[in-house]
Amino acid sequence: MSEILDKNDKKAVDEYEKFVSAHKNGCFMQSIRWSKVKNKWNYEAVISRSSDGKIRGTALFLIKKIPFLGCAFMYSPHGPVCDFDDREVLEDIFSGADSIREMHNCYKLIIDPNIVESDKKEIETFKSFGFDFHENAPELTTIQARNNYILKIDGRSSEEIFNSFHKKWRYNIRLAMRKGVKCCICGVEALDDFYDLMEETGKRDGFCIRSKDYFERMITELGEHCRLYMCYYDGEPLSGAVSVQYAGKTCYVYGASTAKLRNVMPNYLMQWNMICWAIENGCDIYDFQGIPFYKDETHPNHGVYRFKQGFNGEVMTYAGEFVKNYKRVRSQIIRMTTKVSRNIFHVNPARFLDIIKNN
Repeated sequence: MSEILDKNDKKAVDEYEKFVSAHKNGCFMQSIRWSKVKNKWNYEAVISRSSDGKIRGTALFLIKKIPFLGCAFMYSPHGPVCDFDDREVLEDIFSGADSIREMHNCYKLIIDPNIVESDKKEIETFKSFGFDFHENAPELTTIQARNNYILKIDGRSSEEIFNSFHKKWRYNIRLAMRKGVKCCICGVEALDDFYDLMEETGKRDGFCIRSKDYFERMITELGEHCRLYMCYYDGEPLSGAVSVQYAGKTCYVYGASTAKLRNVMPNYLMQWNMICWAIENGCDIYDFQGIPFYKDETHPNHGVYRFKQGFNGEVMTYAGEFVKNYKRVRSQIIRMTTKVSRNIFHVNPARFLDIIKNN
């Protein structure tokens, strides 16, 4: 039995949130709180219930109107949340998605469930519901990174985790402490410091950054699930990170740093503090998030992978996106229009995806 969540029913919203936050396939981007961060999108949520009324599956759908075309794009980030072997629940959820599609005149639905590329059975299950799936999607062509770096906590103590790091990483963490680097858990009062670092990082590494308001919404709307970590040396901000803890996972979502005083190793200490937060709250996973182009040692991004690799985790490659085109002709027109727009305005393809899908 499926239903569309009544967004004005606090009891129903709290029940939804409790389920998603406790499920092994839950994700902060499936939280109703996330819809408040993505405030330029509309949203709906589907609930599947068992015969006794208990929730057994959910999905949050973000909905983006396409200007001038009278239609919308629908996206469920790392959804749905359920047992992927339970076909009855999936039928409920996708039946609800069809209702939402009609409500908002959506031309396309994209989902990227929490399954890895080796989960062939689950991939075939999702394809059987009418989704198109393309294996081995190239880097930066999917909304979420397919390649992530994961540290499994597995109930280990902070001492056991620390001792598993590469010896140079352990040395650098201790060095930062000896040098007097202070890693602080901050709120919106430190956003100016963080955003200055983010602007410097974006300019140095050649990527576009989100607005300060976006980070403020993350901190305020995600509440106790979100922390801003800042590292200071003699009062000067050296590095910062936005981290989210939800559904048994702690995710390093955004990071920034200055090129100055790198010899005091603030980034190592900051990661260690966020990993400790995961350990303290019994998380199963600390997720360093994306490592695009990690296999290419000549790529400028390879250094990101090498840094994360020293914490002795493992690469996790998600299957990627499943796409359902409700209106294929309209979908093709929009794809052609966006391609032309990219060429006219000289927008990087990865950034263009971000503009139309992730604002």
